[in-house]
Amino acid sequence: MIKTLIFDFGDVFINLDKSGAMAHALELFRLEEFETDMWDTNMQYEVGKISTSQFLEFYTNKFNYLSEEEVIHAWNYIIKDFPEYRLEFIKNLARKKDYKLILLSNTNEMHIDFIKQNVDFYEAFKACFNSFYLSHEIAFRKPNANTFEFVLIENKLNADECLFIDDTKENTDAARQLGFNVWNIDETKEDVVNLFKINKHLF
Repeated sequence: MIKTLIFDFGDVFINLDKSGAMAHALELFRLEEFETDMWDTNMQYEVGKISTSQFLEFYTNKFNYLSEEEVIHAWNYIIKDFPEYRLEFIKNLARKKDYKLILLSNTNEMHIDFIKQNVDFYEAFKACFNSFYLSHEIAFRKPNANTFEFVLIENKLNADECLFIDDTKENTDAARQLGFNVWNIDETKEDVVNLFKINKHLF
């Protein structure tokens, strides 16, 4: 029996342009692909091991023809719109109180600051959840097993009573191995508001 719903954020509630953001960044950096030190820096930033100023310093030193503003714009390019009907969906779930609601997202400080500035109803959205976990605040990121174990322990949950919703298969595969029920949502043709219709076998 499902008692807890654990949601990802990007491409579940807020729309992202991952391929467009990567293409834009590679053009800006004049590269064919991201280099190892860039991936490492991004990962460190995502779990809060380095600050925003350190992150920007890395990129402006590595690409000294770029300003901080250009790096910030490229970094936030991935974030698109947040359809308000999805807010209504989660507000309705919160109102009914049939399930514990948790958000678990690999999100860094600059991205969440950009969302706060551009999504008028961000605080109303956040208030719908019993627990709200962003990777840079908890120092854990998906798909690492300790991230899911942290959520289970913090909220006194049993994995087999949870449904984890995420658009990244690597993340849902990791959760499934730990005993979670999962929905690897395909954001190109599925929508989180149809959760109960698509996953009716679980409810």
